[in-house]
Amino acid sequence: MKSVRKKLGVSAMAMLAAAILFAGCASKPDDDAQRTQVDFSNLMGTRYTEILLVFGNAVTKNFVAGVYNTTGLNGANPAGGGDSSPAVILDKIDMKKVKEDNGALSSIKNGPRLWTVDYIGAKFGKERDFQGLKARWVMWFPIPDAIREGKDLSYSIMTAHRDTSMGIRKGSRVYILDTPDGTSFVMKSASLIKDPNQKFEDLQNLGSRLKTPAGWKFRTLILEQDLVFMTDNGATNITQDEIGNTYDRTGGPYSNFKP
Repeated sequence: MKSVRKKLGVSAMAMLAAAILFAGCASKPDDDAQRTQVDFSNLMGTRYTEILLVFGNAVTKNFVAGVYNTTGLNGANPAGGGDSSPAVILDKIDMKKVKEDNGALSSIKNGPRLWTVDYIGAKFGKERDFQGLKARWVMWFPIPDAIREGKDLSYSIMTAHRDTSMGIRKGSRVYILDTPDGTSFVMKSASLIKDPNQKFEDLQNLGSRLKTPAGWKFRTLILEQDLVFMTDNGATNITQDEIGNTYDRTGGPYSNFKP
């Protein structure tokens, strides 16, 4: 996997780890104080980006990232669909200035990415303007020690907390990672960070590119019924492959069925 990472570049997680090495102290803003439910459909294959603003204290080593999502903004359809992360805006953003303008310890550009789900419902908070790229607060992400230490988290299973609704319609293609113990993770977003040339239509052949750990396997299929992602009391498990594509756990309390 080392050769793949060297060829494709540095992941958002690695950039986050490097950035907070220089952290001082910055208080978390109340961007989640007033939240509004927004529902999106027709997302499959569309572009978006997340901007992460890091706040916290270097002495206590408690850091949290505010995650700001572009979906439905920047010329995209407000109800879902279209490119909410136009390259003409995204590529010109000065992330150092984003950090300074927003009073953060560091800032990370997690994108562009492609949705691999059909619909999402989320409670959005404050909208910020990142040098012309508009994005809304969607969650706080407590930064684990493993990320701060710069560890490779490919194929690691991590816990995430969310109150969003998310699903994939019958007839859509899903991309699945199976673990050795039979747990299945379904891709929710494809990354264009490490590999800007990754194409949505090529995801069905992704298995030939991945160097999965022993016992893991990649597969793909067309859904014969809607897949609804769920949580276990607000928590779920996620993982990423070495390209940075992100997958959510399915089966048990995590979805209506395991594909």
